[in-house]
Order: sequence, then structure tokens, then C-alpha cells
Amino acid sequence: MSYFRITLNRSAIGLPKRTRGVLAALGLHKRMQTVYHPVEAQFAGMIMKVKELVRVAEVDKKLTKWDLHAARKPDPGFYVESTVKRMEGQAPLKAIAAVSAQQKVVEGLTTEGGEEVRL
Repeated sequence: MSYFRITLNRSAIGLPKRTRGVLAALGLHKRMQTVYHPVEAQFAGMIMKVKELVRVAEVDKKLTKWDLHAARKPDPGFYVESTVKRMEGQAPLKAIAAVSAQQKVVEGLTTEGGEEVRL
């Protein structure tokens, strides 16, 4: 069985009472609200009365509230495909903290002034 998926796109503010009554009969009260009705002549007639206000699609099954929410939710913006490979010889953060507490001199590293670099 197929269904009309009807979503209220435009507000009914300022429209005649009869038009607002058609929207209420369809079960549409808020903007972006979606309802499902079976494909029948009576619902098609109501949709034609408010065709400027709604968006209609014919679907095979009804979606739940949570399915609709998941469909409208945007992508997070990024995906973690793989982790970065660690360089060989790189000390973990805990080891770096321990070395910096001891203030050891790194061999072979000097500043522009010729001073040895301390960690």
C-alpha cells in the first residue's frame, strides 16, 4: 500500500478559515510537520485545496518520528577514515613530561646563539 507523505511548508497565518480547516483535517498544525495518509481520492482532494502550502510525495511505507529525525539530521562534517601512524622514535606524552621535569640537555640541538636546547 502506498501513502502520501505530506509536509506543511508554508504557514496558514492570514488564510481563510476554510483553508485552515483543510490543514487541520489533514492533521497539519505546525510548519515542517509531516503526516502520512493512504493514497485515496478524499486525501487527494484535500491536498489539491492546499497545494500551495504543502509538499507531497508518494512513498511505499510510513516512516516513524525517529526515522524522519534521522533523515533530516545533517552530516557531522567530518569522518575519521584511519588514525595517523606514529613516527618511530617519538616518545609518548607521559615520557616527554617526565623528561621536561628533569631538564635534560638534548645532544646535537643548539639555538642560533650557540646555546644548548633544554627540554
